[in-house]
Amino acid sequence: MTTDLYRPRRSVLYVPASNDKALAKMAQLACDTVIIDLEDAVAPAEKVAAREKLAGIFSNRPDTNHSGRRCEMVVRINALSSEWGGADLLAAAKAEPDGILLAKVDTPRDVLEAGDVLDDNSAPDSVKLWAMIETPKAVLNVGAIAELGRDPASRLVCFVAGTNDLTKDTGVMATSDRRYLLPWLMQMVLAARAGDLDIVDGVFNDFRALDAFSRECTEAAAMGFDGKTLIHPAQIEAANRAFAPSAEAVAKARAVKQAFALPENAGKNVIALEGRMVERLHLAQAEKLLAKATAVGA
Repeated sequence: MTTDLYRPRRSVLYVPASNDKALAKMAQLACDTVIIDLEDAVAPAEKVAAREKLAGIFSNRPDTNHSGRRCEMVVRINALSSEWGGADLLAAAKAEPDGILLAKVDTPRDVLEAGDVLDDNSAPDSVKLWAMIETPKAVLNVGAIAELGRDPASRLVCFVAGTNDLTKDTGVMATSDRRYLLPWLMQMVLAARAGDLDIVDGVFNDFRALDAFSRECTEAAAMGFDGKTLIHPAQIEAANRAFAPSAEAVAKARAVKQAFALPENAGKNVIALEGRMVERLHLAQAEKLLAKATAVGA
């Protein structure tokens, strides 16, 4: 978790910057985060026009979304090595979103160079960086990239698994159970936690197959992901549900917190609760889960 104040990123919806109809509906959505996409969702001929919309999109951003909370807004820019990336980054910095998602990150240098551009253009510290982990080189370097999360000056707060690009670039088969991707996904989660970063799972391409999507969300939550990137509003409800603490988990966390608060347990590192040993590390986990439950209304 990147800050003491929990920021939910259960449902992270891509919205093409070129799609005026989709942009107009943002305030009606209950997703935690919207990614205004300048990259994959925008055709080459439309990229400049999409970039020019950023100022208007952020000057009219809604105060709250359908859930009554402020929706985090991130801009995904084209790769800095592309013909559009540099101008995208400058335009995004000027719009002052909550975050800028860097596509095709390969090494820590890609993140550091983007951060230098933000610093040189006086972007406020509130503009954070997200990184797509979507290339073979990024997977090999994921630990080093994640280490930047331990330095607030890097601005890096979140990873996004780019599963479509990974399957394309590696040639592994995209099976329904993602068996060939799982080792890399778990490597990303481990690196993110080592770097104190959030991490969001890749997209599920068939937005009509909601049962299968829900299962993949449940599996991703069990793997340690904080949320999932989405391609359609129909996926928001299932993602919010899967990545929120269950009622059973909340009840157990409250029991742990209440047990440690008892006078007879003051100062103890280990206590017995309902026939099992509970340590203070379990108290820290419980408090984190309860903060998450409060933030999402679970």
